[in-house]
Amino acid sequence: MTKLLLRLFVKDAQNPDSPAVRLAVGKLAGVVGILCNALLCLGKVLAGVFSGSVALVADGVNNLSDAASSVVTLLGFRMAQQPADADHPYGHARYEYISGLVVAALILVIGADLAQSSVGKILHPQPVDTSPVVFGVLIVAILGKLWMSRFFAGLGRHIQSTTLQATSVDSRNDVISSAAVLAGCLVEHFAHLTVDGYVGLAVAVFILWSGVGIARETISPLLGQGADRGLAEKISALILSHEKVLGLHDLLVHDYGPGQCFASVHVEMSAQEDPLACHDLIDEIECQVLEALHVHLVIHYDPVVEDDAEWNAMRQAVEGVVAAVSPRLSVHDFRLVRGAKQTKMVFDLAVPYDMTDQRPALKKQIEEALAQQHGEYLTVIRLDGKA
Repeated sequence: MTKLLLRLFVKDAQNPDSPAVRLAVGKLAGVVGILCNALLCLGKVLAGVFSGSVALVADGVNNLSDAASSVVTLLGFRMAQQPADADHPYGHARYEYISGLVVAALILVIGADLAQSSVGKILHPQPVDTSPVVFGVLIVAILGKLWMSRFFAGLGRHIQSTTLQATSVDSRNDVISSAAVLAGCLVEHFAHLTVDGYVGLAVAVFILWSGVGIARETISPLLGQGADRGLAEKISALILSHEKVLGLHDLLVHDYGPGQCFASVHVEMSAQEDPLACHDLIDEIECQVLEALHVHLVIHYDPVVEDDAEWNAMRQAVEGVVAAVSPRLSVHDFRLVRGAKQTKMVFDLAVPYDMTDQRPALKKQIEEALAQQHGEYLTVIRLDGKA
């Protein structure tokens, strides 16, 4: 069904990285969510009123809030497609993350409200309506929400959207919530035990837990999380595929929302190469990364001396000392600065982020080792972070 709807309502659906496709998929998800939740709300409220089931009416109101979540999703995708302007030169794509955060907040509010009402039912038990109408409506709601969860999850995977994944989890929570209400009705009908409050509390805890997880996933890119490992590997592989590129380092990816990805990297090439030719190659690589990976890449050119015996010898000596201190450390931007009295060895030391608190000790250890082995040089270390 998901593939059929994509073919019918999303032009060029096989190109999920296209901003137009993302917007069309967001519209499709929003419209389907609004219509389905509105129908479920209407059916539950009417069945609850005629059967006298307050729980069913409350579950119908919950579907109304889900329709509101779909409206938020639809608005988020539409606002994310606004072009860049003077105040927002990187575009507005992060609105999609914000809409996902709003959905997470709605999930938390619903979970807290359900927990409160469940505690009230535990303290003041009330019989649950077990009429055939209630059973029928709950079964239809479970099947409908199960399909919606799979539908939103499929769309979310298709365009890599955390917002649609959050909406899918919200629908899954409704499946569990309705199933719990149905289970409570069955237990009361056959065993004559009032467990509605306890079941509701368990469901509320699960909903709160999933809401916190969704909030964490949507907050992380807003705070500036690191590059996806797969994307970083693709960028590196494309750059290193060029024969003149000797190495790269300091790859940083800045995510301003889906379709608005910017990156910077230092690329090493021989200092003997023609600077104009290196500049042309850098332009070519930047265009290739944009076309193939939809990433706006800026490359810093690092010339590397290859025919200097002293440079090569000291570079190997430094790398040996650093590897002996920790194999997780790496060296880049190594150079010799020859002065009137003493030559400096200047290099950047890349230290993993989880070793940040060890940086001063590592730097001191390397400096002392190099001073003992090559005291004729003055060591200057600059510290960098790396994943």
